[in-house]
Amino acid sequence: MNSKEIIAKTQKYGANNYAPKEVVIIKGEGAVVYDPEGRRYYDMLSAYSALNFGHCHPEIAAAAEAQLKKVTLTSRAFHNELLCEFYERLSRLTGKEKILPMNTGAEAVETALKTARRWGAFKKGIPDGKQEIIVAGNNFHGRTITVISASTDPVARKGFGPFTPGLKVIEYGKAAALEEAITENTVAFLVEPIQGEAGIIVPPEGYLTKVREICTRHNVLMMADEVQTGFARTGKMFACDHEGVVPDVYVLGKALGGGIMPVSAIAADSDIMDVFEPGSHGSTFGGNPLAAAVSVKAMEILERDDYPRLAREKGEYFMRGLKKIRCKDIVDIRGKGLLVGVEFSQNAEKYVKKLIGGGVLAKETHEKTVRFAPPLIITYKQLDEALNIISEALSD
Repeated sequence: MNSKEIIAKTQKYGANNYAPKEVVIIKGEGAVVYDPEGRRYYDMLSAYSALNFGHCHPEIAAAAEAQLKKVTLTSRAFHNELLCEFYERLSRLTGKEKILPMNTGAEAVETALKTARRWGAFKKGIPDGKQEIIVAGNNFHGRTITVISASTDPVARKGFGPFTPGLKVIEYGKAAALEEAITENTVAFLVEPIQGEAGIIVPPEGYLTKVREICTRHNVLMMADEVQTGFARTGKMFACDHEGVVPDVYVLGKALGGGIMPVSAIAADSDIMDVFEPGSHGSTFGGNPLAAAVSVKAMEILERDDYPRLAREKGEYFMRGLKKIRCKDIVDIRGKGLLVGVEFSQNAEKYVKKLIGGGVLAKETHEKTVRFAPPLIITYKQLDEALNIISEALSD
C-alpha cells in the first residue's frame, strides 16, 4: 500500500484519539526514516524521546532477537533470569535500592502515586483516604483517569469525570507555591524537571534545589517524572542532575526500552518501596524477559558510550545552529541537551508542514512550540543537513 492508502485504512478502522501528521514510516535506521514511496526524513521527534538510541539500534535489536528465541514472557508468577539483571543495572544507574517494573510511562506514574499514598498511610501516619499529592500546572504525566485528574489541559479532561480526589495543582517553577500548598496530609510532590509536552519549559535555575529542600523539611516525597527527560536526553543521565538533586522516587520510561519495547519503572530506596507486599501491585508484562533483555542492553550502551556527553555536546551545537535562524515569528529557543523547543508568536503548524515537506519530522506542542528531540546518536553531518532544512523552513 502507498501512504494515502495506509492513512485511509487507519482512519477507517482506528479510534479518532490521535491526529498524526500525514507521514507513514515503514523503515528506520538511526536518525533516518523512510515512507512507502522511499522518501527519506530525519526523525527529530524520536517518539517523544523513546528513541534516544535511534531506530533499530543494531546491538539492542540483536539482544531482542536473541531473547525472542529463548523466552519472552513468564509473568511474575515465576522468576526469569533477566529481571534481576535489569534490577541491578537500573539500581546502579539511579543510585536507588529497589526497582518496580511496569510497561508504559503512565503505568509508572500510577505506580508512583500508589507508592506515595501507601507510604503516607504506612510510614507518615496519615489516615488512609486523606493523603494529598501535589502536582504542577501544565504537567503531562499520561492519560489514565487518575493522571488526568491532575491535569490542567481541558482537552485531556473533558467528558472523563468524575475525577480522582486528593490531587492539588500549583504553579510550575515557583518553589514558594509548593511551600504554601503543603498540609499535614501531603505525601508527595510529583514534578517534571523539564516540562516536555507543555512546550519544553525549563524551570528557573535553583527551582529543583528548593523543591528538594522543601520536601525534605516537610517529610514529603519528591517524585521526579523523568519519563521523557531521563537517560541522557538533556545532557545529564537524569534532568535532576543539572542541579545535583536526587529525588526520593524516579519515574522512568520511554528510552528505558531502547526504542524497541515498552519498559517503565519507578526507582526508590527500601524505606519507601517496602510498603508493598505480594498482591498489592503488579503487572503481567512488567519485567518480562524480552523487555528486560532490551533494557539491560540499552543501559549498558548508555554508560559505555557516554550518552549524556553526546546529548550535551550535540545539543549545544544544535542550539547554536538554531539561533542563527532569522525568523520574525520566533520568540524563544530553549531547552537542555537534545530536548529543544522553538516557540513562535503564532500557531506553529504551518512551520511544521514546511519542515516535513523539507524532510525533517517534528511536531508542534501547545500550538506555538515546535519540539526538536533527535536521537542522541545523530551524527554532526546529519545535524548539519537537518539544520539546513530547518533554516530553509523557518527563515523569513
